[in-house]
Amino acid sequence: MGFKAVHYSEIPLEQVEESGAEGVHVRWLISDKDGAENFAMRHFTIAPGGHTPLHSHDWEHEVFVLKGEGVAICGNSEKKIKPEYVVYVPPNVRHCFKNTGNEDLCILCLIPYKK
Repeated sequence: MGFKAVHYSEIPLEQVEESGAEGVHVRWLISDKDGAENFAMRHFTIAPGGHTPLHSHDWEHEVFVLKGEGVAICGNSEKKIKPEYVVYVPPNVRHCFKNTGNEDLCILCLIPYKK
C-alpha cells in the first residue's frame, strides 16, 4: 500500500487478548499492512481499572499519552502519567500501563519491526 490518511475511528478496534491484559483495546493505526517497513503506530484504550500485561521483550516502546490518567511501570520504577506525557520503555525491561483514573486512558505507542 502507499499513502494513508484516515480518521483513526475508521480503523478496527480490537480487544487485547494477551494474558494479563484487562480492559485493553488497540487500533493498529499504521502497520506493515499499510506498507510501513520499520515501525508500527498503535492507539491503546485502557478502561478505568484496566491494565496492560506486565511483560518484557527485546524491542523498545515510545509512548505519548493522549487522554486520561494512570501509571507507567518500568522495571522497579512507577511514574504517574497524564495527557501530553511521554514514556520511553527500553528493551528487555518488564513494563505495563495501568489506568488509575475515572475515564479511558488513551495512549499512542510506537514499536519497531524486528529485522
